[in-house]
Amino acid sequence: MSVSTPSHASVNKPADEPGNDTANDFVKSRPFEWAARAGFVARGLVYGIIGLLALKLAIGSGGKATDQQGAMRTLAHQPLGKAMLIALAVGLAGYAMWRFTRAALGRGPEDTDKPAERVAALASGLVYAMFFVLAVEIVLNSNGGKSGSPKETTAGVLGWPAGALLVGLAGLVFVGIAGYQAYRGVKQDFLHDSKTEEMRPEVRKFVARIGTVGHLARAVVFALVGGFLIKAAVQYNAKEAVGLDGALAKVAHQTYGHFMLGVVACGLLAFALYSVSDARYRRI
Repeated sequence: MSVSTPSHASVNKPADEPGNDTANDFVKSRPFEWAARAGFVARGLVYGIIGLLALKLAIGSGGKATDQQGAMRTLAHQPLGKAMLIALAVGLAGYAMWRFTRAALGRGPEDTDKPAERVAALASGLVYAMFFVLAVEIVLNSNGGKSGSPKETTAGVLGWPAGALLVGLAGLVFVGIAGYQAYRGVKQDFLHDSKTEEMRPEVRKFVARIGTVGHLARAVVFALVGGFLIKAAVQYNAKEAVGLDGALAKVAHQTYGHFMLGVVACGLLAFALYSVSDARYRRI
């Protein structure tokens, strides 16, 4: 992803087209930038809680394998938890808004997107909008925010015409995302999205390391989720489907599972730190 390339020019509206000035004013506004950067902090907090709980489980000091919703529920039960969850919800809304804007306009004030990146932005926006809704439900009702488990959702889809095919395709999508995360981690492609010219050499090296480890950890988790969805489709058995929490639990139950879970947990914590660094250095 580059800051500005001629190939992206067709994505942007001509300067004299109606509505272009309004869009430019919006994406270049301070509130837009603050909301987007708050979103990276919120993403980092969610992954930090997931990673910390997984690490505690790995070393045998409590903890649990949980997902994004479980992380928000854990936060809600801390001192000042409701206030922190409200702040988290605001950040998640900001992140979703930024992704939807990038999907709609194909650009922000500091970067432009290719068509495939706009599709990814739309998907990401939908996911984080859902997380925002879950956070609000938990704030309004401590028993709220419960959604169907992956097993329940998969069971419902398997009952549809061509349901097994749809579940299998969903699994392939997750595997594809895992491959992309691994690619970004190994090639350090994520640095192209950052204002590395503003980083001191030691900061750049640190961000590169935590970004690599974090993306590889996400790749492992997404690959597990996708693999078990494919298995559920092939065996026509919804019980095989797992979410993020189930994927972490599967890691824990393997040979040397607690060691591997600890490695993945540290990777997720690294991704949390990388997300916080994005709040400062990401090209919006």
